[in-house]
Amino acid sequence: MQITSAGANKLLRKLEDDKHFILAKEASSCTYVMTEGVEALIPPYSYRKTADELEAIEAEVRKIKHALNVFNSTTVLDGLGITIDEALVKMAQLNQRKATLDVMRCRLEKERIANFGRSNVVEYTCINYDLAEIQADYQAISQQIMDIQLALDFTNQTKTFELEM
Repeated sequence: MQITSAGANKLLRKLEDDKHFILAKEASSCTYVMTEGVEALIPPYSYRKTADELEAIEAEVRKIKHALNVFNSTTVLDGLGITIDEALVKMAQLNQRKATLDVMRCRLEKERIANFGRSNVVEYTCINYDLAEIQADYQAISQQIMDIQLALDFTNQTKTFELEM
């Protein structure tokens, strides 16, 4: 069947929800409490049936994730010229740099260090860079991240790949 990346991720979430339900059901029915002299209420449970259901779900998850990985490593994002997996790595790198630049751009050019009575000497922390350059790079990186996100969103919603189920 043909599916988009967004559709595949929704299918993965459904399968994980199904797996969670089966595991919760197993946890509540694989044991029971018995009292002497009272007829036990044994919940219906089959280890084999449960194990087979879980394995079927996990097999589907593996197929979907493999197909997604192939899609991500071979699909080039329009306008960017890089594959989805490259874009995801690049976005992570850009977000790390953006966080550093955010701290740098928020600093004052000169800030007094609080000595709290340890010394009569007044000390300052001074920046050793051009705030305008930091701000420009911050804006440029923010734009790059947004461009990648938009390209990923478009691709994930519109491009399909074959998923054999």
